[in-house]
Amino acid sequence: MTLLSIDRSTDVSSVALAYGDGIVCRVLEGAAARNADWPLKVQELLEAKSLSFCDLDRLVVGTGPGSFAGIRGALSFVQGLAIGIRAKRARAADDPIVYGLPSTLALAQENGVTAVVGDARRGLFWVAAYEGAKTVAELHLVTKEELPAAVPPEAVVVTPDGARIGAVLGELFSSRFLGNRAPSAERLAQLALTHSELLVPEPLPIYLSPAVRT
Repeated sequence: MTLLSIDRSTDVSSVALAYGDGIVCRVLEGAAARNADWPLKVQELLEAKSLSFCDLDRLVVGTGPGSFAGIRGALSFVQGLAIGIRAKRARAADDPIVYGLPSTLALAQENGVTAVVGDARRGLFWVAAYEGAKTVAELHLVTKEELPAAVPPEAVVVTPDGARIGAVLGELFSSRFLGNRAPSAERLAQLALTHSELLVPEPLPIYLSPAVRT
């Protein structure tokens, strides 16, 4: 199985290649993560292993929540790759190539319960909780007043939005708050290989609120 995973849900983007017995990862931060040439970094990662895009068997994207533009860009990129892979390798249309995993899952610790909390704006927070790779609480929205009760009492707390809500989480959860974390494409690749039952074929970004019709 040759697998490429990408997460662009935060301002720390990463791409990982699972090939043979190992996983190699490349991380981009700040301006480098936002530049339009990030797909070239993916190509460089493959070329370092003497691979091409058409050698990939599975493409996995972190679906958020997070940067709408980043997640959509990653999904569009791998969907385009999938067209070429199908044509080159005669993959059937009903044989999925593109899969998604919540970016929040990549922040869960392997042992114990982890609550991942993010800034949903307008005074709201999003929360999801995991015990290893098992979902303890589905992603949902809460107010600041509801947040303590929404986090399992045995959980440690992490966030990808530390710059905006780290102070609030430190105040509410004290030593249980482990600080800011960015989802990792390397962790997504590990999960895709060890928990393939969690993969969602032909994924969409995770929307915190339903689309509004105008």
